[in-house]
Amino acid sequence: MAVLMRKSMLRFFCLIVALLLTVSGAQGRTITDMAGRQVQVPDHIHRVLGAVSPVTWMIYALDPRLLAGINSALSHEDWDYLDPYVKALPVMGGFGGTRGVNRETLLALRPDVVIFWGWNRAAVNRRLAQQLEGWGVPVVFVDLDRFDRYGAALRFLGDLLDREERAEQLAAYGERALAAVCAATADIPDDERARVYYAEGMDGLETEPQDSFHAELIPLAGGSNVHRGTLKHYRGRDKLSLEQVLLYDPEVILVQENVFFEAVKTDARWQKVQAVRDGRVWLVPDMPANWFDRPPSFMRYLGLQWLAHQLYPKRFPLDLKTETREFYKRFLGTAPDDEQLKKILGSAG
Repeated sequence: MAVLMRKSMLRFFCLIVALLLTVSGAQGRTITDMAGRQVQVPDHIHRVLGAVSPVTWMIYALDPRLLAGINSALSHEDWDYLDPYVKALPVMGGFGGTRGVNRETLLALRPDVVIFWGWNRAAVNRRLAQQLEGWGVPVVFVDLDRFDRYGAALRFLGDLLDREERAEQLAAYGERALAAVCAATADIPDDERARVYYAEGMDGLETEPQDSFHAELIPLAGGSNVHRGTLKHYRGRDKLSLEQVLLYDPEVILVQENVFFEAVKTDARWQKVQAVRDGRVWLVPDMPANWFDRPPSFMRYLGLQWLAHQLYPKRFPLDLKTETREFYKRFLGTAPDDEQLKKILGSAG
């Protein structure tokens, strides 16, 4: 009888310990996110969703196998530079801003945490975060509002996701790149800075004002954005007329869409623009993600160096092929071969 009682007590004790451990694990830890919010998250995070592509790319750089889904489908060529694991993930779309999310779809992905960008950008983001938290999903905000905050964002995410060493390596690289470019271009007088137009849209007649985070690489690389004014909303894309571009008469045009890049070469109307006449129309590399914008991501660390070198090759000399190969290896986990580098760089290489 005594033996049976001891065995029963031992089983009871083990059960209590197991329950306590379960409760402790469920309680997790409390962190302060980059919006200053206190958020309770699991002790160990294994499945993460980014509400928008810029966040998802940051998570990918730290560890692609933490992702539970991606925001948008990628092209066949893009997958050549990414972890095959990600290709099998569901495409859930973005759900920041005015875009909502289906409860069943989200919960089916079983995220340990959802990471948002834009606590201060729109009240709808705050409402959506509250909705997700009501479903029992922790929501964390990260600050990607300015390029110089990317290092802090990487370190914050590294701490949150238990990838501190990896985050420090990437953040340190990015900060070194930013410092090197700024040192090379800081003393250029305002009236000697290259006048740059950022051409968005299929017709090249959408752009960003000088204070837009979408175009912030231009001044950082030593250029001068010809489109003045203030950012009207976070989506950007100010509509212009061709007449306005002719008045700006930029020395350089940065192009987002290949359709416009090909068309502008033979469009007689655009031949009146100095950048077109001088052959200084540059298509921004975009495999597997754009180096400049849309989405703004860690690829900007490479894009900034590319743009500074394009604008001022003597001030900022760069072996673009070598730097690109090393960057892709560091951030994406793949080292492009020579043929792939030709595709990535296109006319830029």
